[in-house]
Amino acid sequence: MLSAIIGWSVRRRIAVLVAAGLLSIAGIAAVWRLPLDAFPDTTPVQVQVNTSAASLAALEIERQITMPIEQAISGLPGLLEVRSTSRLGLSQVTAVFQDGTDIYLARQTLTERLGSVAIPAGIEPPRLGPVTTGLGEIFHYLVSGNPKFTAADLRGIQDWIVRPQLQSVSGVAEVNSWGGDERQVQIAVDPAALSSRGIHLDDLVEAIERDNRNVGGGVMEEAGRASPIQGVGVITNPASLEEIVITTDSGALVRLRDVATIVEGRALRHGAVTEGGKGEAVLGLGFLLRGENGREVTHRLRARLQEISRTLPAGVTAKPMYDRTELIDHVLRTVRDNLLEGALLVVAVLFAFLGNWRAGLIVAAAIPLSMLVAFDLMLRVGVAGTLMSLGAIDFGLIVDSSVIQVENAVRRLDAEGAEGSEGDRERIVRDAVIEVRRPTMFGEIIILIVYLPILALGGVEGKMFRPMALTVMFALLGSLLLSLTVMPALAATFLQARPARESWLIGALKRLYRPLLAGAMARPRAVLAAAVIALGVGVALAPRLGSEFVPRLSEGALVLNTVRLAGISVDESVRYGTRIERALLAAFPDEIERIWTRTGTAEVATDAMGTEVSDIFVTLRDRSGWKKARSQQELVAAMERSLASLPGMRVIFTQPIEMRMNEMVAGVRSDLGVKIFGDDLELLRSKASEVERVVREVPGAVDVATEQLTGQPTVALDVDREAAARLGVPAGEILDVVEALGAREVGAMQQGARRIPIAVTLDEAYRRDLEMLGSIVLTGRDGARIPLADVASIRRVEAPAAINREWGRRRAVVQANVRGRDVGSFAADVRRAVESRVVLPPGYFIRYGGQFEHLVRAQARLLIVVPLALLLVAALLYASLRRLGDVARVFAAVPLAGVGGIAALYLRGLPFSISAAVGFIALSGVAVLNALVLVSTLRDLEAAGMPRMEAIRAAAERRLRPVLMTSLVASLGFVPMAFNTGIGAEVQRPLATVVIGGLFSATLLTLFVLPVLYRVKTGRPRIAKVTP
Repeated sequence: MLSAIIGWSVRRRIAVLVAAGLLSIAGIAAVWRLPLDAFPDTTPVQVQVNTSAASLAALEIERQITMPIEQAISGLPGLLEVRSTSRLGLSQVTAVFQDGTDIYLARQTLTERLGSVAIPAGIEPPRLGPVTTGLGEIFHYLVSGNPKFTAADLRGIQDWIVRPQLQSVSGVAEVNSWGGDERQVQIAVDPAALSSRGIHLDDLVEAIERDNRNVGGGVMEEAGRASPIQGVGVITNPASLEEIVITTDSGALVRLRDVATIVEGRALRHGAVTEGGKGEAVLGLGFLLRGENGREVTHRLRARLQEISRTLPAGVTAKPMYDRTELIDHVLRTVRDNLLEGALLVVAVLFAFLGNWRAGLIVAAAIPLSMLVAFDLMLRVGVAGTLMSLGAIDFGLIVDSSVIQVENAVRRLDAEGAEGSEGDRERIVRDAVIEVRRPTMFGEIIILIVYLPILALGGVEGKMFRPMALTVMFALLGSLLLSLTVMPALAATFLQARPARESWLIGALKRLYRPLLAGAMARPRAVLAAAVIALGVGVALAPRLGSEFVPRLSEGALVLNTVRLAGISVDESVRYGTRIERALLAAFPDEIERIWTRTGTAEVATDAMGTEVSDIFVTLRDRSGWKKARSQQELVAAMERSLASLPGMRVIFTQPIEMRMNEMVAGVRSDLGVKIFGDDLELLRSKASEVERVVREVPGAVDVATEQLTGQPTVALDVDREAAARLGVPAGEILDVVEALGAREVGAMQQGARRIPIAVTLDEAYRRDLEMLGSIVLTGRDGARIPLADVASIRRVEAPAAINREWGRRRAVVQANVRGRDVGSFAADVRRAVESRVVLPPGYFIRYGGQFEHLVRAQARLLIVVPLALLLVAALLYASLRRLGDVARVFAAVPLAGVGGIAALYLRGLPFSISAAVGFIALSGVAVLNALVLVSTLRDLEAAGMPRMEAIRAAAERRLRPVLMTSLVASLGFVPMAFNTGIGAEVQRPLATVVIGGLFSATLLTLFVLPVLYRVKTGRPRIAKVTP
């Protein structure tokens, strides 16, 4: 079958080349349409449910909102996990579904369940978060202006001019607003004035709601014309609001202005934004719709923002602050440089070893043609071009089979073509390709098979590495197709017969190799002992490597997560954030390009943070201009030192995408999270403190912190029901007054298209201290004026700052980042220390999350799947060789290649990671291919009648050039990845290091150990004893 395909391709080579041209056009078209991103989106299918509840405390949020929602959505089809956060004014419940669940079906079923939740009156119904992912926050922009524009003006421009236009951009799921002041018409009620007139707060609210509305009155028909009747009473300005009549007092009208002051104020703030040390601004966040092309949508958002900027009032600017395309472009530039430099190195090796520029070009043509096939298949199956999908491509792997085929054709033509006719060229090329086609095809299939374990990965690790495996497999499929058709056609068309001669390089290598091989063959025991010792060294070094999930990628931006004491005001957080911005800009002017701070929660609470928590975003300049550090890690250390003198806060350094992915996938913002589950918040806090002390003592721990559970200063007003009943004050009226201390929304003032909320509140003076609070006057029996302190006990207490839950259980999390060692061994040390030193009460337990979780799951899956793949490889080898001994000899390439990979990681100080595991997988395929080609040649020579010892030497010498070429092109193709320092190179470095080191030891195996293994089988010739 293979011989027929190759023979047809040689005879019909013009048709084959035309078909290759058409295939190339399809591939080029696919390149233009292929979506590009920095790395794959690994976020699980999840839906956020956000509920705002004004001034309700965390404990009441949990009781009245979070727990009912959790109970309602439990049992949904495909539901894997339910996480929740309850804090002042906000409930956020996150439902995580199985991979493959349709996101819109999940949202629909969840919405149906929410319909059964009884939300307390006066609280907005739950809202679903945007249809986006952990990588969906693709665009930040800042709306700022000169001093004449207030924070309310800027927020109005964002909400009514900028945001609506950006939300209409195709592919945008949500545009969120953060910071500034939301305008609110506040009716500051004087309780004493109400009480003196015998008016209850409910009467005032009812009057506003009754008078502030428009109604329809049917249709008036006259003279054949129908005119709708409209009653217009909606409030359009504060003056109209003041004139609303509440009641009459002794025949006199009591208007709203008689008992309250109407002012334009701001709504209760749960968040703020500062920028560049210059004070407050308004931030807009663009979210990508799930499944859309992030690069294209970001370009559209940037272009639309430029259009909008030209229409803004004079003195107001809207400028981009964080643009995902910058990271995408940096990462793709790293991938492009690696691929181009690797391709040049591969082509240089081809020309040097083949000594034939035509042959070099023919083999080099396999690179772009195979990649175009891969691009076309990537587009068809939905694999985006990312660091992970394109970063593992090695052009050496792609051209391996073409190298062996064309090298054999060149050798045969040099040996036979000079004396034959021109018509013999087709036959010589066809026979040369057929001669090596079987082992090279089996080798390519084996390389494809060794990538199958990666396809078996699930969860986050599967989403991250499956695109890598698929892309490599697509390129190898293209290479396989080309080696059967296009390569023979090109060789038959362009290769010329030349007088047999060797290039000086091959001649020199053979002269060097012959004595070395002879020495190895003469000392088989020493060679095999060296191989066994090398295996032992590899086994000894492997545990010392450590482990991590994937290397930390430098994103070109930092996030400083700062946490202060619970209960700090928004204004104080703003002041502190501005101080940090100024300190960092002054200390690192050559490193920092832009800096801005997000405090608390945005309008759409995608991040459920309290006002004590701020995220300081820092975008960095090009590293070549840095003066205070040479690497991002050194810069982080320098920033930590510069901020160490600022009191009252702790700082955790992370990166934008890293933070979002950790938070959305694992529910923590760090490398490792120790989760303590229980019911009592005080006991959870105590045990979390114990765990934190233990974790701090583990070497490598940095940024160790426990999330704040308690410490929220709270003023509690407990209704004294007996006193209230005795004095004739309904408990409901007392609670209405307490609610009005915040802001009780009672409608909206309409100004054109804008709706400005109207809220009833009490005068700010009553919120200054407990004495003023207790002096609020209520109306009792017979119009008596009753101070609030007479019907309620008022006291200061410490309440929970936030309550976090998973699957209905409260939890506390101790978070830690790792620096100076690998995550895997660090997590193992933490687990041992916690289990030995922390005693938990009955019903309490600990779980571990973060990157460590993904690493453990991936290792467990690979430990099952990789042996199965190796068994399948052994079966294929047996199908090719039909001898168990030969299969064992070829298979010996795998562990000996692994030794080189382990040694290379150890020497470079790199831990084992899933990226390194992919390198070992690729390495095993190449090592088996080289060994298989040598064994196949040796057996062919033996079958032709050559004695075994002579066949070993002849096969080793004949295959020296292809073995060295395949090893060199495969390893040199990875050299740029191994030493590149660009953004994204961190992920590729372990993979490339493994392949380079492993191919070095695998080549030694193929050239020396494998011939010795056959030498051992032959045995030494026996010498007959002569007896006297």
